[in-house]
Amino acid sequence: MQHAYLELKLAWELFQKAPEGLSEPERKKLSTVAGNQESIEQRILATAEAASVVVPAATLDNRLAEIRQRYASDDEMHHDLERLGLQAESLAAAVERDLKVEAVLDKIAADVPEVSVVDAEIYYRLHPEAFDRPETRKLRHILITYGNVKEKQQGIATLDALRSTWKSAQNRDLAGAFGKAALRHSQCPTAMEGGLLGTVKRGQLYSELEPAAFALAQGEVSTVLESPIGLHLIYCEEIPPFGMLPFAEVSEHIIERLSDKRRRDAQRSWIKQLFARPEARQPA
Repeated sequence: MQHAYLELKLAWELFQKAPEGLSEPERKKLSTVAGNQESIEQRILATAEAASVVVPAATLDNRLAEIRQRYASDDEMHHDLERLGLQAESLAAAVERDLKVEAVLDKIAADVPEVSVVDAEIYYRLHPEAFDRPETRKLRHILITYGNVKEKQQGIATLDALRSTWKSAQNRDLAGAFGKAALRHSQCPTAMEGGLLGTVKRGQLYSELEPAAFALAQGEVSTVLESPIGLHLIYCEEIPPFGMLPFAEVSEHIIERLSDKRRRDAQRSWIKQLFARPEARQPA
């Protein structure tokens, strides 16, 4: 019964599918993981820590409701349960067992020392690369390609005229005006999105374009630029913050992350000790 429930649970966790929809390689992986987890759970439930755990009825009902929500209909769920040899009662018993395992592991994790602000700052100082935001620009562009000198001159004239119009008009909605012009004139597929290139890092643009693009102020349009694919106007829509994130901005995230790691490490260590006991090595 429990193995069948574990397969049902893990199929959704690992593959976001009901067991019936798994491929053969997915089924093999599922069977291996379910077997390992069942062995671990048996050891956990045989401990003194598990003896005093009682699962509240409301907690059980909520978990069963979560399982039902994964299915389009009750019939679909019942079909899946029947295929696995589960009934409503046996499913509830298996879920209760699962919740008991979770409660025991929560008990083990509860004894882990709290992560302090000092711990978090030490991690911050030792891992600066994790908090260093690269320099980026949110850019739009208009691309005009050409096949000869005359077409190149026409392209330059078109882009210069657009830029002059925006500069003289001091257009307040330059992003909107630029997007409309891109839709009309640009020969890049991004024209359908108003010329949006998205947020780009250094090294993602043509070398002929990057220096000018990263020298633009927010809301500024470049002069006519040329790359191997044609002529460009580039509009800098936004300059996101970059550089080291302040510790005050990330301290809570670091504390949460380190706390999770401490809890997981404590649980793994405790489970390893269960299997290191003499009785764990005896054949069943």
